[in-house]
Amino acid sequence: METRAGSVAPQAAVETGNGQTYRGPFAIMTVLFFMWGFMTVWNDVLIPRFKEAFTLNYFQAMLVQFAFFGAYGIGALIYYLTSMFSGDPINRIGYKNGVIIGLVIAAFGSALFYPAAMLTSYPLFLIALFIVGLGFAMLQIAANPYVTILGPERTASSRLNLSQAFNSFGTTIGPIIGGWLIFTFFTSKEAHGADSVKIPYLCFAAVFVLLAVVFTFMHLPNFTNADKITHGLGALKHPHTVLGMVAIFMYVGGEVTVGSAIINYLGLPKLGGLDHEAASHSLAFYWGGLMIGRFMGAFALSDMRKPVKHWLVTLTPVAAFVVIGLISGWDHALHFGGALAVLLLAFYLGEASPQRMLALFSAVIIALLLTSMLTSGEIAKWTVLAVGLFCSVMWSNIFALAIEGLGPLKSQASSLLVMAILGGAILPPLQGGIADQFGIQPSFGVPMIAFAYVAFYGLYGYRAGRKFPSESR
Repeated sequence: METRAGSVAPQAAVETGNGQTYRGPFAIMTVLFFMWGFMTVWNDVLIPRFKEAFTLNYFQAMLVQFAFFGAYGIGALIYYLTSMFSGDPINRIGYKNGVIIGLVIAAFGSALFYPAAMLTSYPLFLIALFIVGLGFAMLQIAANPYVTILGPERTASSRLNLSQAFNSFGTTIGPIIGGWLIFTFFTSKEAHGADSVKIPYLCFAAVFVLLAVVFTFMHLPNFTNADKITHGLGALKHPHTVLGMVAIFMYVGGEVTVGSAIINYLGLPKLGGLDHEAASHSLAFYWGGLMIGRFMGAFALSDMRKPVKHWLVTLTPVAAFVVIGLISGWDHALHFGGALAVLLLAFYLGEASPQRMLALFSAVIIALLLTSMLTSGEIAKWTVLAVGLFCSVMWSNIFALAIEGLGPLKSQASSLLVMAILGGAILPPLQGGIADQFGIQPSFGVPMIAFAYVAFYGLYGYRAGRKFPSESR
């Protein structure tokens, strides 16, 4: 996600003096990555809050994700069309200004939560979320490449991985803090239920404005972008890229759909009837699973010596098991430990092969969702929470396979793939409609179909139309 999603940057030639590292700006960027991960996952808390406050059905409540991720698709499409006909906008205004514009847009959208709460207007909340999504789309396009230029080229990858790890940390603790603030701290029996979101989002607006001010006055390196403007279909002529767009659409849609349904799902009597705050704490296991898997993926697909790589891949879930036991209790650690063991086995079976990982991890997710649909109690609860572990490496693997072999078309393909984040807008309302008709458990058939397509891409789609065998990777 990353979703919850990151993006692949255009290559940039950087003028940073004698390999100077801009530690101050990089520290601010890690805060930014953390903030947008922390805030994005609050959508999963808003869905049950608004469903209850405005007496919505599942389809209507899932419009939260439609508004937010729909903005990603529309924003990326506008950016792509502008770059096709007029040249790359960020190449003209600079990455620094691109980040500032994204922060200001996100701040404006966050501030709109206050009047939306005062007017108790669900449509205004959706408009506010759409504007926040537009700001985040701009940040996705600008922030990832920006991190790569804040220091020597040889350490660019490590800086980007560290920033994205902070993004995952934000998505892990976001549901816990958001659930407590929205369902407990700011909740009043005398006020409308939606009133509890206005102060937290006003704080978000203030933080984004503060970050924009800091960026405005902070000294940053100069750089040039050597990418050429490509006219015509370009990357769309390559079948493996087009199928990769569909894979991103399905992956983001599947990941967001599962996460969006978890709080309401865990509130079912057959799953223990957890209240919203308790369920939001459990949601942290889902998003924390992505963080665990991403660290393991960074090690598994790295160029480190094989013994070191194996040790790091093995120690990561072990460390996660211990941390869960110490913080959340050993009963939770034991329930989650089985999924961690399966994850470790899946990494060894799919080692050094992104396409094999996609197929294998998708198959495990389908099995987990099917189990959750057909069972109840603790088994159903922990199998759906474990899905996050196996979503972890999908974004980066799909992205890398979809732009492989494109040469100068990689930047154009990257814009198209970011556009496919639209899946996070389309699939959640579809699942909501099925949940209204047949119940929330059967509605998990939607993400099952999505991940079945991702498995197809890992088995065949990534090599469609290629002029050389992918097995030579």
